[in-house]
Amino acid sequence: MKWKKYTIDTTTAAEDYMSSMLMELGIEGIEIEDNIPLTKADQSEMFIDFLPELPPDEGKSRVSFYIEDDGSDTTDLLIAVKKGLEELRNTVEVGSGEITSSETEDLDWINNWKKYFSSFTIGNILIKPTWEEIQAEDEDKLLIEIDPGISFGTGKHETTQLCIRQLQKYIGDRHPKVLDVGCGSGILSIVALKLGASAVVGTDLDPDCMTSTRENMQVNGLKPELGEFYVGNLIDDAELQNKVGEEEYEIVVANILADVIIPMAPVIPARLKKGGIFITSGIIDFKENEVKEAIESAGLTVLEINHQGEWVNITAQKG
Repeated sequence: MKWKKYTIDTTTAAEDYMSSMLMELGIEGIEIEDNIPLTKADQSEMFIDFLPELPPDEGKSRVSFYIEDDGSDTTDLLIAVKKGLEELRNTVEVGSGEITSSETEDLDWINNWKKYFSSFTIGNILIKPTWEEIQAEDEDKLLIEIDPGISFGTGKHETTQLCIRQLQKYIGDRHPKVLDVGCGSGILSIVALKLGASAVVGTDLDPDCMTSTRENMQVNGLKPELGEFYVGNLIDDAELQNKVGEEEYEIVVANILADVIIPMAPVIPARLKKGGIFITSGIIDFKENEVKEAIESAGLTVLEINHQGEWVNITAQKG
């Protein structure tokens, strides 16, 4: 299989903003190359004897994205990328923004990423890939095993971690029913069940996510009847809204993107019971106020806002 590779010359300061912009355009195959020194946490997750010696970090970065070369015209997408780059210039220094292209073949997207995913903890939760063994020092932690397969979601991204911490906080000793919008690999649904949720309902636009979620539930020893999962767009799919139901959930969690959360906000209150909690992330920091305003306009009260890196969690409540 051939792929078109497009590389943007940019800055390290713009990496997260650039990635968010590309994801909002529906681009998921994103690669970042820079010379930022590895942190001790990064080093502890790498299974190599000697770290590569990098050139000095001059704040430069190359952000690449891949599009399957199936003969279709990519002109409109590239125009949208260039427009997104220019809009980012109002927020962050993006450098030259020059885009170059090349071709590559036979990228094994499903398996190549595995070398970068290793076990990690969030509070008392251990999240580990299915192919790793549990270490002795982690045996007392709450175990979540994940094989993302062909869907997104290892739990390692800042946005997922922000949501997991909020689930830990708001599930507490209750046994809520949880709606997971944009369930991906099912990690947030599985975390919710492991923390004590009575049941979960998940939605996603990608049918592959249904397969990954159910397989990951099985890996984690969770009964199939604890979760219902549907393909569709909760924003404007009336049939899906009926399936999901109204005022059934103590918690709704959505780790998506700001540009999806904003139009979705008006349909969230109808899903929540009185006093229910809306936990959301996937919000790049420069869109924080826009998302907050959309959530408040939908009639929810913002309880707290949390940051990790350049990403934001907003947690709100239905009165």
